[in-house]
Amino acid sequence: MKAKVVITLLALAGFVAFGATAFKQSLTPYVSFREARATGGAVQVSGEVDHSRTRLDPVRGTLTFYLKDHEGTVMPVVYQGGKPGNFDQADKVVAIGHVDGDTFRADKLLLKCPSKYQTGT
Repeated sequence: MKAKVVITLLALAGFVAFGATAFKQSLTPYVSFREARATGGAVQVSGEVDHSRTRLDPVRGTLTFYLKDHEGTVMPVVYQGGKPGNFDQADKVVAIGHVDGDTFRADKLLLKCPSKYQTGT
């Protein structure tokens, strides 16, 4: 009986430790490009999109655009996965990924479209 309780408690502790580790790894902080370069790991950079410099490469399936962070630093962002449907209306984007040389490699994009939140008059 005691052995079952001990085994159950150890298994429960293992699941809790695994869950806490997985949760900690899923947290991605908001940073500037400067901080992203220093961190080297996965981060989130929020900024304004320069739509005039956006390129879509349908052969490679990549979207390249320039993002200006809250410090004013501009960096090219390459997103593998094509252009999201409402990308052209987004004035702000959150890019989740990492810095690779002079480029930010985004694994995920979150779009912020102001028209979505404006009330009609």
